[in-house]
Amino acid sequence: MSGSMSGKIELCSAGEVAPGAALKVEHGDLTLAVFNVDGEFHVTDDACTHGPGSLSEGYIEGDVVECNFHNGQFNIKTGEVVAPPCMIPIKTYRTVVEDEKVFIVL
Repeated sequence: MSGSMSGKIELCSAGEVAPGAALKVEHGDLTLAVFNVDGEFHVTDDACTHGPGSLSEGYIEGDVVECNFHNGQFNIKTGEVVAPPCMIPIKTYRTVVEDEKVFIVL
């Protein structure tokens, strides 16, 4: 089993992120936002691609997060831009939940 774990990074426990909420997690040089969308976990870069906003502190409605800085919006699942002024998609990470822990797969 240790071989399968080499590409995964544990971020948090599933219980730390309520449905409709997000959690900022720092791991090494990564600053990530862990989102719980209707019980499904999604992970993106935390930094907005438009300015200094933190997406984990943004406003979440369904599968869209609105940056709290300039109100640009991204699709949490795909990273695609939903509303300006943002133009560059955010990076998303393949996410798995095992034993009530949230991991990203690198």
